[in-house]
Amino acid sequence: MQILYVLKNLNLLCFMMLSHRQLFLNHVAQTSPSPIGIEMVKADGIYLQDINGKQYIDLISGFSVANIGHSNSKVIEAVKQQAEQYMHLIVYGEFIQQPQVAYAKLLADNLPPSLNCIYFTNSGAEATEGAMKLSKRVTGRSKIISFNKSYHGSTQGALSVMGDEYWRTAYRPLLPDIYHVDYGSQKAIDTIDSNTACVIMETVQAEAGIIAPSKEWLQSIRKKCNEHCVLMVLDEIQCGFGRTGTLWAFEQFDVVPDILLLGKALGGGMPLGAFIADKKLMNTLTHDPVLGHITTFGGHPVSCAAGKAALEVLLGSNCIDQVKRKQEILVNSISHPSIVSIRNFGLWMAVQFDSFETNHAIIQNCIEKGIITDWFLFAANCLRIAPPLIITEEELAQVCNRLMESIVEATGKK
Repeated sequence: MQILYVLKNLNLLCFMMLSHRQLFLNHVAQTSPSPIGIEMVKADGIYLQDINGKQYIDLISGFSVANIGHSNSKVIEAVKQQAEQYMHLIVYGEFIQQPQVAYAKLLADNLPPSLNCIYFTNSGAEATEGAMKLSKRVTGRSKIISFNKSYHGSTQGALSVMGDEYWRTAYRPLLPDIYHVDYGSQKAIDTIDSNTACVIMETVQAEAGIIAPSKEWLQSIRKKCNEHCVLMVLDEIQCGFGRTGTLWAFEQFDVVPDILLLGKALGGGMPLGAFIADKKLMNTLTHDPVLGHITTFGGHPVSCAAGKAALEVLLGSNCIDQVKRKQEILVNSISHPSIVSIRNFGLWMAVQFDSFETNHAIIQNCIEKGIITDWFLFAANCLRIAPPLIITEEELAQVCNRLMESIVEATGKK
């Protein structure tokens, strides 16, 4: 017994001696060989703070989650109030839960009439899965068209429509009958036929490095889908909630999808996703088989309360109206001989350099100077800029100055 007691205390002592960083590396599953590894202890507005008290500007909004900034007081209050009433009750879709109902109504009120029925999920990837199932169920077809350099999540179905073989190959076999075509191409239009269940695409490609289509091309996709009774699925998981200068990016292209995918900013910082369609389409999941799509935690009441509060904050502010002006500040302030190109759509930018190595050096310099930024999955030589929409013009100017300093130091060129 004494030996066991001593061993137990030794294990406890070893645990206490290990830093959070060491414990993080030992016990939290890693997704890359070299994570950023900064121990954050606080987030407020556009700022993050690490364990040593250093402050950082979040230039990527937690990957487009914190569109209204971090720790908004109204969102926090909504979370507290709902947590005091109830949290998880029963699998989604059985009980009438006020936070789900209220948020679904608010979303429907701010979407076209045909997007009136919301299926809440835990994440954007799950929204993708649900949309794929719904498309097959409605049409009775299996063919799905997706796009090269697209990203819709990492689950098996979402991975099947991901647009890069590098990310897919280690997990094959994946879903059959998936056709990958180039974004913006005529081939994409020509591939749509009467065997197609859906075309799934980002309204603006995110991980390709902010690639926006022409209005004419997107409208041609919509027209061809109509001709063959094919469902058009638009993924606005990253580009929704004001990121592009309108509440929904598809508004700028004069098209309406049959199914809309949301996530990230949808939960106001809490985990939440959704696929949205007309009630007549969504009802096909209720029979043959019953429970055609189910989830335990999707539409969690605390997440829905947080998301509704966040959307109300966004709609009640002038953040979206200011996007165009802030976009101009970015475009006019970032210029350097090492920059190959700049692509942007709203308060969302990809700054392209000659290589990943150059970009990575600049990103590291940015972090040293208190700016959190990153690269893109399919454009590793591009630096990501997507700050919270609440960032002020003065703060944006400060960011641009630090960014330019980082570029000069990394490249040795002025």
